[in-house]
Amino acid sequence: MANANIGDVISFKREGNTIEGVVTGIRENSVMVDYGMSKEKNEPLKTIVNHKNYKIKKSNG
Repeated sequence: MANANIGDVISFKREGNTIEGVVTGIRENSVMVDYGMSKEKNEPLKTIVNHKNYKIKKSNG
């Protein structure tokens, strides 16, 4: 399985929901993902996803 690159769109599951987001950073075992905007603070929602727990939807490369 290939790991995502910065700018790739990935899908992952959180609390039973499938979420899509854009990879903004890469670490050895995980990626950092922006997946929406906070309504209260008008800031991006960010999370960390292990390489085992996502699928690449749209590759940037």
